[in-house]
Amino acid sequence: MANLTVTPMDRATARAITGWRYPPPYEGYTMLDDPAVVAAFLSRAERGYFQIRDGSGELLAFCCFGEEARVPGGDYHAPALDIGIGVRPDLTGRGDGMRYLGAVLAFGVAQFQPTQLRLTVASSNQRAIRLYTRAGFREVSRFLSLYGRQPFVVMGRPAHDQSGDGGVTRSTPA
Repeated sequence: MANLTVTPMDRATARAITGWRYPPPYEGYTMLDDPAVVAAFLSRAERGYFQIRDGSGELLAFCCFGEEARVPGGDYHAPALDIGIGVRPDLTGRGDGMRYLGAVLAFGVAQFQPTQLRLTVASSNQRAIRLYTRAGFREVSRFLSLYGRQPFVVMGRPAHDQSGDGGVTRSTPA
């Protein structure tokens, strides 16, 4: 498998991602067709969102860091780099999650130099929770989101734990 690159997201890529449609039970990750939601995502694309592409330039996933990766309602007081990741719907469930996550973790650690990493995931997304656990993350807390009252799990780990990113893939800093 070719290396992955992580680079700042551009508006064209953000537009493509707003067209991604996730099947049940993951439809909650689909961005709404509401023009206000799409416009908000596009405007944030230049503020901390990144695209993940393979060696041939194919768009595979996206990620974000910091406040953009937080879910309203969670407790984010402890210092940590918050990480969000979204994989193209047709690529989910194929066993490549550690590859994508590894690229994001390696990039985030190189770019932001954190001591702790944190992910927030819907409690119903057991597939992602298993992946994050294999990558060394452990549950820190649970909460109901302020919007929709959906249950979420906050997971954390030290930034230099090599469980999920030790040479799995390489990323290009922005």
